[in-house]
Amino acid sequence: MIDIEAAARELTEAGESGKPCPPLRGRLLPEGDVESAYQVQQRQAQARWDRGERRVGAKIGLTSRAVQENFGVYQPDFGVLTDVMAVGDGLEVAIGRLLQPRVEAEIAFVLGADLAEERITTVDLIRAVDHVLPAIEIVDSRIAGWDISIVDTVADNASSGLFVLGTTPRRLADVDLRLCGMVLEHAGEPVSVGAGAACLGNPLHALEWLAGTLARAGDPLRAGDVVLSGALGPMVPVTPGAAYEARISGLGSVRVSFEGEGDE
Repeated sequence: MIDIEAAARELTEAGESGKPCPPLRGRLLPEGDVESAYQVQQRQAQARWDRGERRVGAKIGLTSRAVQENFGVYQPDFGVLTDVMAVGDGLEVAIGRLLQPRVEAEIAFVLGADLAEERITTVDLIRAVDHVLPAIEIVDSRIAGWDISIVDTVADNASSGLFVLGTTPRRLADVDLRLCGMVLEHAGEPVSVGAGAACLGNPLHALEWLAGTLARAGDPLRAGDVVLSGALGPMVPVTPGAAYEARISGLGSVRVSFEGEGDE
């Protein structure tokens, strides 16, 4: 049942054609086989490097306890961020770049030092983080109807799409990451609300998990990396032609818009 190459090929073709593929679990990958799913993710990442894309960091998913329980897993997952996935604050995104986009507000860490040790302490994290930024992650799925399991989302680069970073860097000492409130608005109306505590109790916990996981895998986080730490509130389906603004207390705001259907 395990066909790493076929799974990677189907996800790539779905992204290129704009036509989602059926779920991979139980068809090309066994149910619950997260290790094989990461192998699929790595195949696609290598294809990105071969095309000239540059790794700029990583994203963390499944940081909500409720979502973990829904998937039947009890740790987060991760995916790769590249330079091609970055969108400038306030810019418009061509809707054709995406298949089934949704948006969520997050806190982004920007590292000023490597996190290469397998056992990471809170002090290590605080020393390594240069600054934090408000962020909007535009999540997407190459799997039809978002019919995903942990295997499907991991293989699909943790259901990644694009990401937008704010331009108001803050030091960790100036922000209470656990208590900072978040509101994501569309047309001036709140569509998602939350707080830092929704991300594993504190976004630093998510960063700690990722740093240790990648260090043990021999591919540690490096100075300059951007890390999207996980959603602070529910993700919201994108409406073509809409603009979304996320405001996170103590961090400022970040905004992105999407072209309307039929726009050139």
